[in-house]
Amino acid sequence: MTTRTDVPLALTMGDPAGIGPELAIAIWCHRHTNRCPAFALLADPDLIKARAADVGLIAPVALIATASEAAAVFDAALPVLPIPLSTTSVAGKPDPANATAVIRAIDQAVSAVANGQASAVVTNPIAKSVLYAAGFSHPGHTEYLAELTRRHWPEQPATPVMMLASSELKVVPLTIHVPLHTVPTLITPDLIMHTVRIMHHALQSDFGYDRPR
Repeated sequence: MTTRTDVPLALTMGDPAGIGPELAIAIWCHRHTNRCPAFALLADPDLIKARAADVGLIAPVALIATASEAAAVFDAALPVLPIPLSTTSVAGKPDPANATAVIRAIDQAVSAVANGQASAVVTNPIAKSVLYAAGFSHPGHTEYLAELTRRHWPEQPATPVMMLASSELKVVPLTIHVPLHTVPTLITPDLIMHTVRIMHHALQSDFGYDRPR
């Protein structure tokens, strides 16, 4: 099973008007009880301070320059790698003006992994309609992460696969982000075999199953 406990995670802010910032704050506040690994939150520091005040949580913010600095301060403060918003975010009201910052957080999180400063990317929810209004052309997180993977690791072509996982069951859909009526035409024997191989490898290397079934 792959583990890199000495390297922090890179957590994106997601849509600043959504639940992502509050989730990040709450997770940090319960870091000891839930045995949370260290993470760097890529977000606007002022947004995080405002959301903490809104929900009545005490979460001192520590500004960091790289994701790798998160572990050193994580016990005492919430490490934030600044991604400035273009305009003040109002909870519950996504704004296309902040779409660039949302995308930049994803970009920099993947770059942090590519540079060895983070062990993995964790994404908070995005408002895709808002990103589309700002010119975002990918169907969703999965496809965009695959594109970034191809940029950073061109020698390892990536096929985006989404896994819905719990401790009891892990499911990988063969198709994602497509109209239901197109699904029958997209599923082929090659797609099934390719997806199963990816899932089999992930279950062994990332989840520690010797004989996945």
